[in-house]
Amino acid sequence: MVAGLGWAMPAGIAAGYLADVVFADPRRGHPVAGFGWCASTLERFSYRDSRGSGVLHTVALVTGVAGAGALAQRRAAGGVPLALLAAAATWTALGGTSLAATGAAMADLLDGGDLDGARALLPSLCGRDPAALDGPGLARAACESVAENTSDASVAPLLWAAVAGVPGVLAYRGINTLDAMIGHRSVRYLRFGWAAARSDDVVNYVPARVTGVLAALCSPAIGGTGSGALTAWSRDAGRHPSPNAGVAEAAFAGALGVRLGGPTQYCHELEIRPTLGEGHSPVPRDLRRAVRLSRLVQLAAVGLAVLVSAGVQRRRP
Repeated sequence: MVAGLGWAMPAGIAAGYLADVVFADPRRGHPVAGFGWCASTLERFSYRDSRGSGVLHTVALVTGVAGAGALAQRRAAGGVPLALLAAAATWTALGGTSLAATGAAMADLLDGGDLDGARALLPSLCGRDPAALDGPGLARAACESVAENTSDASVAPLLWAAVAGVPGVLAYRGINTLDAMIGHRSVRYLRFGWAAARSDDVVNYVPARVTGVLAALCSPAIGGTGSGALTAWSRDAGRHPSPNAGVAEAAFAGALGVRLGGPTQYCHELEIRPTLGEGHSPVPRDLRRAVRLSRLVQLAAVGLAVLVSAGVQRRRP
């Protein structure tokens, strides 16, 4: 085993999580924004209305960032340099603290009746058309986004850091960012964004299910029940158009005792989503409970990631 590797990666993952808690996402200069700029610049040359062009675009960007991470990890070797590198990479990929803060801010705006402010904030959570949403619609959209992004922005990067180190967590964040940029079913990206969307489905498959389990385990702390989360997951998640978002959203709906899903207006299309969970439509109080559940799931996920990473390092030659 490389000297210091056994403790450096788990320590780096924990430190990266703490950095996200303390610093969250900076308004300017975030590395993910730099990756997005590179992706947009490359798209000017790589875009063709075909799946093949989208595959090349996605592979070039993801292998580039993963390769840079692998080189940096090899040069760090072990000990404190590797721990610091792992912390920086993990912090770069995480977005759980900003997610929770935005969800809480949305609840405050809705409680205060400031629908214009809530509509202006919604794009920070999801890609839906805020002009088409009233107060209950904004609360539902925010709850669904908090649930889905607890997996995408916290559980998944922590687990990828644990099992695949610095290159793994950077590759994950690259795929997830590309999915947000070009993975939707608009006219421009229906074919070009296919590879990014399918890659995101693959890399989030296990983390979404870990998120569902952790939501069930943590639900009593927010006044919910684990059985409610698991029942909604098993009954409703399979009807969701996303193989992963449906798991997280259904588990959160069951844990909160609310009903999610239904007509969902994006800028490029209207989707009729299946109903997830049972009960009333979410209100600001439920959104606050969703935020608390998200924070608890994130905390449980970092503990799990540290344990998994320690086990991976012990088995690595």
